[in-house]
Amino acid sequence: RRLSGCESGGVAERLICCGRFAMTITFKLYAGLSEHLPAHARRNSAEIELLPNETVDQVIDRQQVPREDVHLVLVNGNYLDEGQRATHVLTKGDTLAIWPPVAGG
Repeated sequence: RRLSGCESGGVAERLICCGRFAMTITFKLYAGLSEHLPAHARRNSAEIELLPNETVDQVIDRQQVPREDVHLVLVNGNYLDEGQRATHVLTKGDTLAIWPPVAGG
């Protein structure tokens, strides 16, 4: 079966084509967290749909990233501490990047 234009595009293209307003962000997970990325991810990054008024913590929970494994969180290159993650509302085009705790020595 041949795919229509809607079916052959990425997530954002399918949402726009199907008449829904696409609000997507770039979601990046590093080190061992990458196992929590959606199946369509490339390397450590995926475009994901953003729900209206969704906060950083809500995205983390929806993507099933264990909060105890979340250490460093950046939105568009800006650090968010734990308190800010619960209240910072993401917007279309944001990049959310998350790193786990790293041990070294």
